[in-house]
Amino acid sequence: MTGSATILDGAERARIAAAIGRAEAGSSGEIVVLVAARAGLYRSPGLALALAVALALPWPLIVFTDLGAGEIALAQAAGVLASLLLTLNEGLRVALTPRRWRRERAHAAARREFLAHGLTGTRGRTGVLVYVALAERYAEIVADRGVRARVEEAQWHAIVADLLAAAGRGALAEGLVAAVERVGVVLAAELPDRGADNQLPNRVIVLD
Repeated sequence: MTGSATILDGAERARIAAAIGRAEAGSSGEIVVLVAARAGLYRSPGLALALAVALALPWPLIVFTDLGAGEIALAQAAGVLASLLLTLNEGLRVALTPRRWRRERAHAAARREFLAHGLTGTRGRTGVLVYVALAERYAEIVADRGVRARVEEAQWHAIVADLLAAAGRGALAEGLVAAVERVGVVLAAELPDRGADNQLPNRVIVLD
């Protein structure tokens, strides 16, 4: 999946914003796209690894070497330091985190961003967030209650799956454009435009 160093250049963001405008033109929905480099920092797995090294390393040194207590303590400290240095790598920290925890963190982040960016303040409660967390390889479409009353959650599943597939092959921008267009089709069918003005900016939010 696209890494944080290459998240959506200016031209890609403009294409997605234009797609949002087109999608909203046929419905009373308000769409926001947010791409986050990560949903969490995942420090706990690194600390757990360091603790495991600290507890486990002395025993083979005691059994299989003639090192003294001071030398074993130094080796233990070096092992802990090496573990902590390794987990400065974000990819390793994420890999050490159980998938269920990553999904829960990303799901919670999607809900938090939905609230933070005013999607519950639209007339008719028709806000829709297209959320992607790159490090977790996670995407979700979060809709306000005015949309949920008309659109089943299952209608978003195929859109999310195709978005993740596009991001996985390095085509995040194209995947987001396609996802926004398909969200627009759903909204136009269930919440046709009633002359509502554009209540939220047509922009892409990127969190590095």
